[in-house]
Amino acid sequence: MSITKLAERYIMEHPSIKDCLKKGLVNYSSLSRQIASDLNLNPRKNFDAILIACRRLKRKLKKGGDFEEIILKILKQSKIEIKNKIIAVVLEKDIFFENVLTIAKEIKRKKEVFKVIEGVSGITIVTTEDFLPLIRKYYKNKVILENRNLAEITIKSPKEIETTPGTYAYVCSLFWENNINIVETLSCWTDSIFLIKEEDVGKAINLLRF
Repeated sequence: MSITKLAERYIMEHPSIKDCLKKGLVNYSSLSRQIASDLNLNPRKNFDAILIACRRLKRKLKKGGDFEEIILKILKQSKIEIKNKIIAVVLEKDIFFENVLTIAKEIKRKKEVFKVIEGVSGITIVTTEDFLPLIRKYYKNKVILENRNLAEITIKSPKEIETTPGTYAYVCSLFWENNINIVETLSCWTDSIFLIKEEDVGKAINLLRF
């Protein structure tokens, strides 16, 4: 692979560097030396080529438009809902699924949170902690993990979120950069749903004041 391609791939795999490069906040010489060091490239031999690649990529990124402004506009128009005392119980995949329907019926009757996420290795039930005994009743020997003391943050966005690249990723990166772990996440049309620890709710709300 050419030096240009290696340098571009390195930057694209590091979103924070890519963002700073696009905004002109990067010292090209420092970045070039860092890329050479991280990719084990000879800095004397490859410095100029890496430097040129960085400058070219910046121009390329600028031509792609500024999606951040569009993303922030969408998020400013969004509404946020928070629910506490949430649990996420991970079950083995080979469960008797009819019992999930029975659990769902009971939870829905009381108009509480209920979501099911089916993955390759397991099934996660998201609900309030009041229903943990009910889940244990039916799946006592099938529980892989119980995540407790969670909060559910739902960002209800305008329909433009469906056609705007990077909105979901933007929120994820905000949480990541501020050391907020996303325990579970899913989306449904214009709703983006995140499960985080209750202790992180205050920090998350401050970050979501767009």
